[in-house]
Amino acid sequence: MNTLPSRANLDHLKKQAKELLRLYRDGDATATSRFIDNLPAAAHQTPDDVNALGLRLHDAQSCIAREYGFASWAELRLYVESLAVQREQQDLIRHWLGLAYGGDVVGGYDAARPRVAAQLLRDHPGLPSADVSVACAAGQLDVITRAVSADPDWINRPDGPLNLPPLVAVTHSRLGQLPQFAERLRECARFLLQAGANPNQRIGNRYPPASLASPHESEPLSALYGAAGVNRDAVLTEMLLTAGANPNDDESLYHSLEEPTCTRLLLQHGARVGGTNALRRALDMPNPVALELLLAHGGDPNEPVAAGPTTTWGPPLLRAIAVRRSARHIAALLAAGADPQARTPGGVSAWRLAMQTGLREVADLLRAAGANDALSAEDEFVAACARADASEARRIQAQRPDLPRSLPADQLRLLPDTAAWGSGDAIKVMVELGWPIAARGGDWDATALNHAVLRGDVELTAFLLTHGASWRETHGFGSDVLGTLSWASINEPAGVEHGDWIGCARALVAHGLPDIERDPADAERMLIDGRSMRFSEEVARALLRTGRMDLEAD
Repeated sequence: MNTLPSRANLDHLKKQAKELLRLYRDGDATATSRFIDNLPAAAHQTPDDVNALGLRLHDAQSCIAREYGFASWAELRLYVESLAVQREQQDLIRHWLGLAYGGDVVGGYDAARPRVAAQLLRDHPGLPSADVSVACAAGQLDVITRAVSADPDWINRPDGPLNLPPLVAVTHSRLGQLPQFAERLRECARFLLQAGANPNQRIGNRYPPASLASPHESEPLSALYGAAGVNRDAVLTEMLLTAGANPNDDESLYHSLEEPTCTRLLLQHGARVGGTNALRRALDMPNPVALELLLAHGGDPNEPVAAGPTTTWGPPLLRAIAVRRSARHIAALLAAGADPQARTPGGVSAWRLAMQTGLREVADLLRAAGANDALSAEDEFVAACARADASEARRIQAQRPDLPRSLPADQLRLLPDTAAWGSGDAIKVMVELGWPIAARGGDWDATALNHAVLRGDVELTAFLLTHGASWRETHGFGSDVLGTLSWASINEPAGVEHGDWIGCARALVAHGLPDIERDPADAERMLIDGRSMRFSEEVARALLRTGRMDLEAD
C-alpha cells in the first residue's frame, strides 16, 4: 500500500489518476496490472479482459484511492480535504465531528463518513484529548473519566461544538459501526450510566430545515435511538433499556427494523407497535423477521390507514403486495388476522393486486385464505406485463389495442411502482408496449425515471431516457430528476447496492441537459436551468464535462 505524503494535494492526485488512465489506454502493462491489483471490477481478470473493459476516469480514481488504502475516491478526497484544515485545531475538530455524526446531529445534509473519521484519528491520535466531544464520539474512556471527575454535572449537560449531552454523543457516533470502535463506545456508555447519566438523554432533530442553532424539539432524538436506530447495536441497546431508557421514544422501534435483534429487545422492554408506523416500515424489509416480531407483539395486521406516503394502498396486506414482498410476509399477515378480502381505496382486491404485480404464489395464498375474485382483460394484460411476459401481453393487446392507454391511473402506476420495487425486465415490456412513461407512483409519487435515478440504476435510466423520459419529470417532493440525482448522490440511500449516480449523471447529460456551470456564489454548487443545486463532487464533475472526454480538465 502506498503512503500519502504529509501534504497530500487533491490536484496532484487527480493528475495521477489521469496519467494512470492515459497509460492504460496506451496499453501499458504496468497500468493494467495496477487495475487488476486494486479495482474490484478488474480483479482476477486477464490483462486482455481488463483492457477490453474500457475503464474510465472514475475507475482510475478508485484505483489510486485503493492504492493509498481508501475504499473509494470519495473517501480519499474527504481525507485529503481534512488534512488541509489540520493547522487550525478547532476547525479540525468541527470538521471531524461532521464526519462522525449524521445530518440530524450536525445540522446538515451530508451523510456521516466514519471510515474517514477513523483515518483522521490515526493521523491525529491526540485529537480526543484536545476536546471531550471528540473523546465521546471516538470512545476515549480515559478522557471522559477525567471530564466527569473534574465536573460531575457535565455528565448530563449538553456541551461541545455540537451541544450534545455525553450519552447522546456516544450512542449517536457513527464510529460505532466500525468493529474497532464499537466496544470502546459501549464501555464509555456503561461508565456514563454507572456514573449517573440519564438514560433518556436526548436532543432535538437538527436536520434541515432545522439546524444546530434551531433544532426541532418536537422531534426528539434519544440516546436509545442512537443505539437501536442509528448504529443498531444490540449490546448498547440492551444496556440502555436495562438502565431505564424509554423504548417508546417515537423513533427507536421504527428505525431498529433493519436489525431484528434490536427490535426484539425494544419489544421485550415494552415498546408499543401501534402509532409508530413500524408495521408499515417492516414491509420495506426483504427479511420478514421484523414483521413477524411486530405482529407477535401486538402489531395490527389490519392497521387503519393514517397520513403519510406509505398508506397509498390501504391496509398493510395491500401494501405488502404492492411492494412485492415475499409469500412469507403475506403468510405472516394472514396468520395474524389480515383480511384476505381487503381492497385498495380504488376497489382492487388483494388477490387481483397480487396477480397484477406478478406474485402468483401470493395469489395462491390469498385464494387458500378465502379470496374469491376474477381478472378482467385489463387485469390479465397488467399481470402479463408485471411478470415480463411480453408474448402474452402482446396477445392481449392485439385483441385490445386500446391497452395500455385506457387503463385507469391506479393501474398505470404499475410502471413507476415496478421501477421502485420490481423488475427492470417488466419495465422494458411495459414501455415497449406503449405505457405512458411519465406515469407517477411509488411512495413519493415519482416517475419511473426518478425511481431509477434514486437507485443509481444506469441501465434503466438510459433505457427510459432513450424511450422519451425527461429530466424535467417531477415528483411528490416538488423537484425533478435533477433534484433526485442531487439528493441521492449526496446521501447514497440506504438499501441501494452498487448505485452508480455518476453513470446516471452521464446518461442525463447524453440525453440533453441544459448548460451547466459552477455557481460563482458557491463553488460547491452547480447552476442548471437557472437553479443552484448541489451534488456529490464526483457527480458534479460528470455533469460539468457535458460530454467531454474524461482526460480533459475538469
